[in-house]
Amino acid sequence: MNASVTRRRTATFLPEITSHNKKWRKTPQYRLKESLQTGLVPDKPGQILSKEEIAQIRNSLKQNICVEMLREGYHRSFSELFSLLRSDQDRRASAEPGSVLRLQTPLEEQQEKLEAIRLHLCKAEQAERTGSWSLVCEQRLLLGLYFSAPEDLLLRLHFYHSCADREQGGSSRPATEAQVCLAELYLQRGDLEQARQQADACLIHAEDGGWLDSAGRPLRLRARQALWRIYSRLADAPLAASNYNMALTLLHKGHIMAAESEDKQIEGEAAYRLGLAYQCTGDHDTAKKFFNTSMQICGTLQDADGLGKAYKAMAKSLECEGNIDGTLHCLEELADISRSNGLQYNLVDACLCLGNIYFNLHHFKRACECFLQGYDVACRMGDVALLQKAQVLVASARAHSMIRKYSADVEAATPTSLGRLAAWKETRKHQDLSTDSTDDAAAAGSYSLLDNDTGGNY
Repeated sequence: MNASVTRRRTATFLPEITSHNKKWRKTPQYRLKESLQTGLVPDKPGQILSKEEIAQIRNSLKQNICVEMLREGYHRSFSELFSLLRSDQDRRASAEPGSVLRLQTPLEEQQEKLEAIRLHLCKAEQAERTGSWSLVCEQRLLLGLYFSAPEDLLLRLHFYHSCADREQGGSSRPATEAQVCLAELYLQRGDLEQARQQADACLIHAEDGGWLDSAGRPLRLRARQALWRIYSRLADAPLAASNYNMALTLLHKGHIMAAESEDKQIEGEAAYRLGLAYQCTGDHDTAKKFFNTSMQICGTLQDADGLGKAYKAMAKSLECEGNIDGTLHCLEELADISRSNGLQYNLVDACLCLGNIYFNLHHFKRACECFLQGYDVACRMGDVALLQKAQVLVASARAHSMIRKYSADVEAATPTSLGRLAAWKETRKHQDLSTDSTDDAAAAGSYSLLDNDTGGNY
């Protein structure tokens, strides 16, 4: 009886579990997940974790990924990943405490990035074993494109170079795209010679292959666009040093690239920059030809900002040639374009330039009108520097206009003119200008000059 009771109790507390009861089976992946969550290792023989699973729990993310690569036989990929991790550690160790690099998460703790590197490096190594060099470059290009964040710049450069600089597959489509990516990266960093070398290499390969990049853009056009920007930047230093021959040579090369890029926007900009360079040399005829080209392109594209820049540059060349009527026409066009498109800074610039020309022509009343227009726009913009500049110009023009009228009445000495002089003198007596504050007096004088002319009064 005791035995039967014992058997019943045993059956109650330990129900029989058969091997066919699938409901209670757990896969190794599930057991690993459960162990990670609970921190407990099951004590049932059927649920014991393997050594590999225990190692995955105990080891770091870096160790697990490296071991997996070695276990699968990807020794070169392991060596490259290990080298990248070591470089990241060294850079962080040499960085100043509290620097941005120190505050960033170490590469060895970023699971998604490590998994991406492992996946594509292993695929590249597998393709290398079969001699599929284009596929090798494709995988490395994908890694370069993947690391697009600013803090991953060195990783991006590493994978682009490992794609573009290969002996086998170096002239493939992925390697050609990697070259233009490198050209754009070096351009951003200001390394212009490296950028030009990569863009030139890309253009040579892209011309023969007729390839598209990963976004579907023709690589030959993308390389030309990059070269235009590179030549334009290269010309800045000789222009600043007044080495116009070197600057013009570089700008002409850039203009050719821009014209062949099938991008009208940069073609117009390239023509404008060439015009400015010729303007610096004093060759205004050639400068005007390029300005006209830029104006035509910007007008077609309805690029108000580019059109305004070209009109202002054209006005300067015409003024240097003594063509005042042409200069005024260009500035009036600039003002109209700026007003129509809400380009407030350009409008102020146009008004002040017009006022200066009328001032130099001794048309002080017209100059004052132009300066007042610029002053009104500067007030609406709230730009204090522009406002103060416009105030001074308005005051100067108004003062010259008053002096002209005063001198004419003094010279005429007629009863009417003498009456105007006497009335003006009486008016001046009642102006309350504080002698204690020079700044307040100057301010009051400036604002009084902003009033419009009324009749023959001063």
